[in-house]
Amino acid sequence: MKNALIKSHDGITRCWWPGDDPLYLNYHDDEWGMPVDNDVRLFEKICLEGFQAGLSWITILRKRENFRKAFDHFDLKKIAHYGDEEIKALLENEGIIRHRGKIEATINNARRALEIIDEHGSLAHYFWSFEPGRHTPLRTIEDIAAETLDSKALSKDLKKRGWKFVGPTTCYSFMQAMGMVNDHFHECHCWQKIEDARNSFQRP
Repeated sequence: MKNALIKSHDGITRCWWPGDDPLYLNYHDDEWGMPVDNDVRLFEKICLEGFQAGLSWITILRKRENFRKAFDHFDLKKIAHYGDEEIKALLENEGIIRHRGKIEATINNARRALEIIDEHGSLAHYFWSFEPGRHTPLRTIEDIAAETLDSKALSKDLKKRGWKFVGPTTCYSFMQAMGMVNDHFHECHCWQKIEDARNSFQRP
């Protein structure tokens, strides 16, 4: 059975998944699971989770700055007005994942996101309404879930609103990363930090 935890070269106990990659370690320690209420960051993340489908997150993470430049730093209003010219440029951009379906989904989702903002005031208010009421800390590999009832509900509602590449697994990865749940393993050095951040976080 795979160990849920590793002790890194710096002697710190962490979740196993970042391995010893410095970029991944920084992401694990400083970003993953910290609660986010910024609409641009929320939209960026759910789009990148869509690009990750069929790939590993480290592949996307290594290209994240390229994605930000290519997609106007995930400015919703700019992306919503992309047309054939912008799609062609994105398909020719070797710094990102050149998948037409995922590129077109990002443009579509920007338009749908603006509709959510009109209805709910912000993406943050909408997304955080799907935060689970209770969540059991992870202690073993067997505790890991690919999707949950809450991620299924979010996925279903987004799809009803016309979003693309937002299946339940993608939505749960998004919820984990944006701090809607704390899925650092309980013995990971980040678990308490994330708990404290979530406890002090003002829900939108």
